[in-house]
Amino acid sequence: MKKSFSVIVLVLTLLILNGCGEKKTSVLVDLNGGKKGGGTFRINELENVRSLDPVGINDNVSHHVAHQIYDLLIDLDSTLQLEPALAKSWEISDDGLLYTFHLRSGVKFQDNACFPDGKGREFKASDVKFSFDRVCDPTTGTLGFDFYKNYVVGASEFFDEMTLARRESRDSKLKDVSGYIVKDDTTFQIRLKKPFGPFIYYMCLGFAYIVPKEAVEKYGKDFFQNPVGTGPYIFVNWSPDLELNLKKNPDYWEKDEFGNQLPYVDEIKFRFLKDLSQQMLEFQNGNLDECYRIPNESFKSIVTSEKTLTPEYSQFILQKNPSLSLQFYGFLTTGKIFNNEKVRQAFNYAIDRDKILKFVLNGQGFMGAIYGIVPPPMPNYDVKRIKGYTYDLNKAKQLMAEAGYPDGKGFPDAVLQINSGGDRNIQLAESIQNMLKEIGVNMKMNIMQFAQHLDNIDAGRADLFRLGWIADYPDPENFLNLYYGKNVPKDPKAISPINSTRFQNAEFDALFEKAIATTDQKERYELYYQAEQIATDKAPTLLIFYEEDYRLIQPYVKGFPLDPMHRINFRRLWLDK
Repeated sequence: MKKSFSVIVLVLTLLILNGCGEKKTSVLVDLNGGKKGGGTFRINELENVRSLDPVGINDNVSHHVAHQIYDLLIDLDSTLQLEPALAKSWEISDDGLLYTFHLRSGVKFQDNACFPDGKGREFKASDVKFSFDRVCDPTTGTLGFDFYKNYVVGASEFFDEMTLARRESRDSKLKDVSGYIVKDDTTFQIRLKKPFGPFIYYMCLGFAYIVPKEAVEKYGKDFFQNPVGTGPYIFVNWSPDLELNLKKNPDYWEKDEFGNQLPYVDEIKFRFLKDLSQQMLEFQNGNLDECYRIPNESFKSIVTSEKTLTPEYSQFILQKNPSLSLQFYGFLTTGKIFNNEKVRQAFNYAIDRDKILKFVLNGQGFMGAIYGIVPPPMPNYDVKRIKGYTYDLNKAKQLMAEAGYPDGKGFPDAVLQINSGGDRNIQLAESIQNMLKEIGVNMKMNIMQFAQHLDNIDAGRADLFRLGWIADYPDPENFLNLYYGKNVPKDPKAISPINSTRFQNAEFDALFEKAIATTDQKERYELYYQAEQIATDKAPTLLIFYEEDYRLIQPYVKGFPLDPMHRINFRRLWLDK
């Protein structure tokens, strides 16, 4: 039977409309307070997701995705102030040793096949304990244990016993961390060994996301790619290197001040284009809704010297913010090449940071890192009190000679391990490579995928490596912790994901420990200044520049402020097309 012409046209029209995946838009609906709901938000990441299991999240990209799937007990708003999340309130005892969290009732985990009827059950305090115990369990492959081992009662004992039990092929004598306490279904407590001023911020780390036991047991080693949480978005699928999709959680617990159900947007699509120029092109063509970072070679044609958009790009919105982050190279201080602090100091003096900022970054940076490791935007912290390194070629040559390498003679090739993704890393490395030639140093580059890059650094297999550090929370301890000697494992073959340089100094450690046990911020910061100066003098890192974040967004993107720590939160994001 022949189809009518009108039916054929209708079918073809539907096929065309359904086939244009990138251009497809859902109908937006008006909400209270002038907001709109619905639509798809499209974002790109320049690196791959490493893991969506909270115990394995220590990179920014994984955190960006996971923060939409999971909830924390306490979160940070876009101005870095603490705000309630799964915990509606909390108290800290006068001695600073007991933290009590009062949890929300009625919060449910997302619907998932891991639950008997496929329907998400209610979240309880026992889920918090299960999640936090996992971070201290070596059998999970945890990367977060170092944050908690020195502070939570029973954390080290549990980790050590689980390690020994696995080695001896027996059941562990300890079943949990004694310092994580379930008082009742809506009350959870943490008991510390000693006061730790910044500990409340540890509730904001990616390791502190809450997961259900059922999902971990069902998916086992594959839980990292089958995440289940209480967050605003449900995991749909993930094609590594290509895309990752999330959909709105219709049962999310949070509403806005107008009574609207959060989140507003229906779908989130992450893409993983590794080239910054390609990302920029896709944004210009309307295939992405945001573009975090601007290609160096194009920066001056996009952003004026007054840091506004040039006429050609004025249809977009520019967001900029000095960030709590910096770029640096780490020296493996326990290795054979960079165990000499004079060599490390020489490298620091040999780098002209102003030239890098002007000619390599094209002004796309806040300032050269001429102070310490704590960036200038840190609230209430005067970074100018730290004497760092400015360009001094003569001093650099003198230090190399004192180290036994006059004009670089006899110094082995320095191999910089660097991750692929983004031209800026390569351009920066090439510039530093040329600067080091002035002191007789030949620096080679070893470029690898980001996950392997981090694995090698954590395992101590890289003598010189590129890293960036974005604050997890707004306290200087978060940066100075990278120098804390007790974060270095006793076993040299064990991973050291926090103190990657494996720097150890007794005087620094003593001041650092005194500082973090001090509850008065002013007193604590005075101790931080002293500790940071000691570490800066020993130069376990080559600090390059403090970051300033630039982000372009489409004009219809609303409720998406640029966070100083580049945290991504889609809960209040909406589209006004």
